[in-house]
Amino acid sequence: MLDMGLGIHNKNSGNNMKIQALVLALATGIVAAPAIADENASNPLAAVNNTDIRYQYFDLGNGADKQDAFIDGAYMLRPDLKLKYELHYNSTDVTGTRFTDFEKLSLKAIYFPSQRPLNETWAIKSAIGLEWILDFGDPEKGIGTGSDQIAPFGGFAFANTKSGLTLIPLLQHFASYNGPTDINQTAMRLIALQPFGDGYWVKADIKAPYDWENDAWPATAEFQIGKNLSPGIAIYADFLIGIGSDRPYDKGAGLGLRFNY
Repeated sequence: MLDMGLGIHNKNSGNNMKIQALVLALATGIVAAPAIADENASNPLAAVNNTDIRYQYFDLGNGADKQDAFIDGAYMLRPDLKLKYELHYNSTDVTGTRFTDFEKLSLKAIYFPSQRPLNETWAIKSAIGLEWILDFGDPEKGIGTGSDQIAPFGGFAFANTKSGLTLIPLLQHFASYNGPTDINQTAMRLIALQPFGDGYWVKADIKAPYDWENDAWPATAEFQIGKNLSPGIAIYADFLIGIGSDRPYDKGAGLGLRFNY
């Protein structure tokens, strides 16, 4: 959801710099230390080291689709500081012609100021952070927005120590700082994560961003069911639904393979 400047030469130079940045970032993330806590990496505030290989298919309506293959990982720099990274590669025919290209690299630093019990049943962890989004896409191809972004955020994780349920409300603001598309969105997000059975879990992830530029609510709901095959490997499936008249897609599905370190 971003991009750079004017002219083919300048754009290619910018993309080369961004590719160098993503290689360094992913190299840092994959060489991870031992896992810090026995938490589920589907919780973005979990203190874990992981690398997920994911694929998602989106039905955009009117016979068009978008396919997203991406790496989604995290690395604990310190017990109270986490780095999350994502690298997305898209294929879409939303313009009438199918194009494939890298969409974006996202780097997210998450700091945990505090973690404490609320009572005998619930504990709370606070989080603040900043996301940096580098876009490799081209809006004329239906990939990305052409504008790089920064996105500060904050939230909490409420963990039920008896049932294992975790509730995670988050608030994040996205703002572009270059490129042809003005991005100005405030996103509310609520995640519910529940383990059950022998290594299984289910997750619901509701996202309701408000687009200040277009007076729109491109809301979505994502549901995930997964299983830990071993302490180091997990698999999961995603079910995706667009909500409301401003939805970015109608429906979708995905698969993921997780490596925990």
